[in-house]
Amino acid sequence: MPHSQAPTSQARIVTCPSCGGDSVYSPANVYRPFCCERCKQMDLGAWASESFRMPTEVPPDDAPHGDPRQQH
Repeated sequence: MPHSQAPTSQARIVTCPSCGGDSVYSPANVYRPFCCERCKQMDLGAWASESFRMPTEVPPDDAPHGDPRQQH
């Protein structure tokens, strides 16, 4: 961990969402909740490339119009 991210009395150690390592969660860590700039940029890149997606329940293109789960 870089010296500028040394834990203070108000700091918490959390898990970096990118690499899973320790990250100082305090104003001293400008990359929080990430541990470093690299992890923050990797996460941003994943969002930009649409690697993070919400699951959906879209009927296939060849299905009839309407929601197949609803009874008519």
